[in-house]
Amino acid sequence: MESNVSLAQASNEEVVLPARVQEALGRLVGSAKEGLLALSVGVGLGVLAELLEEEVVEVVGAKGKHNAERVAVRHGHGSGEVTLGGRRVAVERPRVRSADGRAEVRLRTYEHFADRDLLARVVLERMLAGVSTRRYRRTAEPVGGEVEQGARSTSRSAVSRTFVERTRRALGELMSRRLDDVRLAVLMLDGLELQGRTNVVALAITTEGVKIPLGLWEGSTENATVATALLSDLVERGLDPEQGILFVIDGAKALRKAIRNVFGEAPVQRCVRHKERNVIDHLPERDRATVKTRMRKAWAEPDHARALEQLSLLARELERTYPGAAGSLREGMEETLTLTRLDVNGSLKRTLESTNPCESMLEIVRRTQRNVKRWSSGEMALRWTAAGMLEAEKQFRRIIGYRNLATLVVAIERDLTARRHNDTAHTTTKEAAIVAAM
Repeated sequence: MESNVSLAQASNEEVVLPARVQEALGRLVGSAKEGLLALSVGVGLGVLAELLEEEVVEVVGAKGKHNAERVAVRHGHGSGEVTLGGRRVAVERPRVRSADGRAEVRLRTYEHFADRDLLARVVLERMLAGVSTRRYRRTAEPVGGEVEQGARSTSRSAVSRTFVERTRRALGELMSRRLDDVRLAVLMLDGLELQGRTNVVALAITTEGVKIPLGLWEGSTENATVATALLSDLVERGLDPEQGILFVIDGAKALRKAIRNVFGEAPVQRCVRHKERNVIDHLPERDRATVKTRMRKAWAEPDHARALEQLSLLARELERTYPGAAGSLREGMEETLTLTRLDVNGSLKRTLESTNPCESMLEIVRRTQRNVKRWSSGEMALRWTAAGMLEAEKQFRRIIGYRNLATLVVAIERDLTARRHNDTAHTTTKEAAIVAAM
């Protein structure tokens, strides 16, 4: 009987919690009523406090024990802030100073959780997802009324400052990427219109089929000066202008001129979708389907000479009734067949005969910019576009037909060698003619 009473007393004693623990659990009751996330936040902040105290013990030593070799001492507590769910939350942090009292000793645990970079990433993600600075606070997770009451960095101005800083960093990251060890197969150029401003962007495709945003340049229009500046910057960052690269462009003469200025007579593929739209725009509705079918049939023809003959015949027929359409078709017509001339076919040809891979990236960029009502400066346009391009990169997959890229690279090198040989032979013949005339 007495033993049973002792067991009951022991059992009762075991469930009695220390006063400090009971007090902590009592504070969490209110958080539990606000939801599981708020409860988890309360527990997490409590764990953080314990981790900080444990690190103090590691640095200073146990409290109340003399240590002649102690290199640091406790220095009370101070106010601090940590990043939590896209906001800054006030915490009480222990302070430690060197034994000689000259300097504050940094606690790694606190520095990790106090890092503002996590806050900047959350702000960037939400803004690019379409959350406005005015509504940012509403998107925050419910972390509990007590925690929320002391939260900071959620006001419209604070979010704006954080976003500007983070997008400026994104622009710097994009424009400083080194290209020394990058082996490219394709480089696509396209323009993004932003209320009278144009950002010319460059998207690379490596020999493994990986898409990489390389950079962008801002100007009033998609002109040769802007495009040349962008391509020259890529060369300065390590891109070898001598390596064989296929350029894919929308057909803009300015882009073609810039490629010639920086990379010489590199092979250029004109986007067939852009060419198709340009020609069709010159035709009445009744003739558009027929002409579109004939153009697509020619571009699908695997024999280069036959394909060129079909397009030339169509241009001659259009000349009589629709000279504007004929002129549009003839402009850069041979460069719409560059892949055919290089004997590239199948899925890789369908991927590279248009700027669709670059357009897909720009579509993501436009989606991230949908809430922007006014572009106050060119720097703002560059920041937003760079951030959007890096956001798009997270969703990239290897291009369709990437297994045949090695064949494309060999064909490009062969084409460049033939061009250089012809140029040398032409120069030699011309010099011989001059000498003979003398």
